[in-house]
Amino acid sequence: MENQEGTQQPHLILAHRLFLLTHPDVSDIDKARLRDEVFNAVVSDDMAPLYETLVANGVLNLDQKVLDSMRSKIDEELKKLDEKIADAEENLGESEVREAHLAKSLFYIRISDKEKALEQLKVTESKTVAVGQKMDLVFYTLQIGFFYMDFDLISKSIDKAKNLFEEGGDWERKNRLKVYEGLFCMSTRNFKKAANLFLDSISTFTTYELFPYDTFIFYTVLTSIISLDRVSLKQKVVDAPEILAVIGKIPYLSEFLNSLYDCQYKSFFSAFAGLTEHIKLDRYLHPHFRYYMREVRSVVYSQFLESYKSVTIEAMAKAFGVTVDFIDLELSRFIAAGKLHCKIDKVAGVLETNRPDAKNALYQATIKQGDFLLNRIQKLSRVIDL
Repeated sequence: MENQEGTQQPHLILAHRLFLLTHPDVSDIDKARLRDEVFNAVVSDDMAPLYETLVANGVLNLDQKVLDSMRSKIDEELKKLDEKIADAEENLGESEVREAHLAKSLFYIRISDKEKALEQLKVTESKTVAVGQKMDLVFYTLQIGFFYMDFDLISKSIDKAKNLFEEGGDWERKNRLKVYEGLFCMSTRNFKKAANLFLDSISTFTTYELFPYDTFIFYTVLTSIISLDRVSLKQKVVDAPEILAVIGKIPYLSEFLNSLYDCQYKSFFSAFAGLTEHIKLDRYLHPHFRYYMREVRSVVYSQFLESYKSVTIEAMAKAFGVTVDFIDLELSRFIAAGKLHCKIDKVAGVLETNRPDAKNALYQATIKQGDFLLNRIQKLSRVIDL
C-alpha cells in the first residue's frame, strides 16, 4: 500500500478494472482481457477474500488449487507477522511494536480482507502517538473506502481526519485530504464543493495514490464547468497555468472548456459528445452520468439565452448545430423543470426570456417576511393584553 510519488494505488487500478468488467458498454473482447488482468492481480497479491466474492458473483471462475494456494500463503504470512509483533512487544520499543502492527494492517489491506484490515488499523492507531502517523492510517482507511465505494466509511474517516488536524498536522497532509474529500463530494454528486476543493489543490497536488494528475485535471474541469460562473471559470480554470499544461493531453477536454467560454456552441456539443464515453466509463462519475449531462446542457443553454431578450428557435438550433425539433424538445423539458427562465412562442417560433429580477425578488421576499413578522407581533400583543 506504500506508494512512490506518481504511482497509483494498485487496489484502485484493480477496482476500476472490476467496474469495467461489469459495464454494459465494454466489448466482450476487452472484458476477456480485463478478466485475465483481474485474475492475475488477485493471484499476485493473494487476495483470497476478494477472489471468493468475485467467484460468488460470477465475475471469475473458481480454481480450487489457486484458492488453496492463496489461503496457504496467507496463513504462512500471518504467522510470520504475529511472531514479529510478539518479538517486538517482548524485546523492542513502542515504535517497533507500532511498525509490526502496521505491517499486519497493510497485509490485510493487500489481500483485500476489509473487516480485518479496519480492525487491525484500529489496533495500530492505539499504538500510535504522532498526529501525522494517525493521519496516514486515516488515508489507508479512505483508500479502503474508495475501493469498496463505502461512502459511510469515507465520510466518517474524513470527519476523523479533520478532528485530527485540530490537534496539529502538516500542510502536505491537509492538502492531500482536500483531494480525498473532493473525490468523495464528486462521487456523492456535490459537484460545487468538489470543484472548490480540487481547485484549492491544483498547485499542491501530491495524491498520486488515488489517480494520475491528468485524471485530477479532468475531474477539476468537469466539476468547475457546472459549478462556477463565467468570471470565476476564466480566472481559475481557463487561464490556470497548471490546467493549461495538461489539458491538451486529455481528448476533447480543451475544446469542451474553451468552446463553452468562447460561446462556440457547435464545437462545444461536438466535444461534449466525445467526452461522454470517458465520463460513462469513469468509476466515480458513471452513477451521475445522466445528471451531469443535464446540468451541462442547462449551463450552456442558460449562457446562450443570457445574451437575448428574444431569439428564434431556428437561430438557436443553428448555433448549436442541431435540429429545431431537438432544441424545442430540450428547452421544453428544462423550462418545465425550472432550469431555464424563458417561454416558447410556438406559433412565431420565438424564445422569449423572462429572467427573474434579483432586486424585485428580494423586495418581494422582504415584504413577505415583514407581513409574517407583523402577524406574529399582533398575536403576541393579544396574548399580553389578556
